Amino acid sequence: MTPRIVLASASPRRRELLAQIGVDFEVMAADVEEAVRPGESPEAYVRRVAMDKATAVAGLTDPERWILAADTEVVLDGEVLGKPRDFAHFQSMARRLSGREHQVLSAVVLRRGAECDDALSLSAVSFRDLSERDIADYWRTGEPLDKAGGYAVQGLGAIFVSRLCGSYSGVMGLPLHETARLLATAGIHLLPGERAP
Repeated sequence: MTPRIVLASASPRRRELLAQIGVDFEVMAADVEEAVRPGESPEAYVRRVAMDKATAVAGLTDPERWILAADTEVVLDGEVLGKPRDFAHFQSMARRLSGREHQVLSAVVLRRGAECDDALSLSAVSFRDLSERDIADYWRTGEPLDKAGGYAVQGLGAIFVSRLCGSYSGVMGLPLHETARLLATAGIHLLPGERAP
């Protein structure tokens, strides 16, 4: 039987999170440009990139299938930090995050043909003070390489997080509350007897 959902992402974290809540899905990675446009707010940016991913995959699959796409970004002082390009870039990011609170935005899009809905999760994460040794040692683990903001809350990066207010799964890359709500409104219920709101 064909899975009901197409996940427009190659992220292993998103696969793990969808599997955690019992969603039957297949993966079709979306290749889209991820660059903030001049004057674009972080909120508009994550929503647009998530929508671009859903649109990119829509042309590759049956138009009757639901496509789930997401984008997650770390924002500090109103700036999307992106993923570290190299150690110097990561070092600059980590120094800025050290001892401060930042925001994590996760946008989720659910699309089927012309039907489309989206949701946005906003979380606040505080880091403890990071030493230069912390930064260098963490980089050497390889974990920061493919991560928004250069850290993984579900990995070794958790040792830097002193406080998290919001969605843990959203910081990981797929806010499950918002995702489940979108799925429910599309008639995909995750609990026995559950009804769309």
